[in-house]
Amino acid sequence: MNDRSTLTDEVAQAFRDHGITAALTALIGGIITLIAAITRKALTNEALLARLDRELIAERDRIERQRAEDRKAHDDRLARIETDIRAMRDMLFDAFQRGRPD
Repeated sequence: MNDRSTLTDEVAQAFRDHGITAALTALIGGIITLIAAITRKALTNEALLARLDRELIAERDRIERQRAEDRKAHDDRLARIETDIRAMRDMLFDAFQRGRPD
């Protein structure tokens, strides 16, 4: 014969032996376990969201710093171009003002 009993058999035997008290205890224990699992999952999700928010803020700051550096480099380049254009303009103006030596 099979001396092993299944979990269902044991629960049924406990219910027969201890009645409604065992059923209520099992129900309360199950509810507490369910609440603990839900709470753990919620807190894990909150922690994950908080970490993702921190990473997003750090990435936005990094991108903004990079953009600021790019804007500065672009402004410096434009300033050099404008300086070169003015220098060329002044050189041409001076050349035409002096006229051609005859």
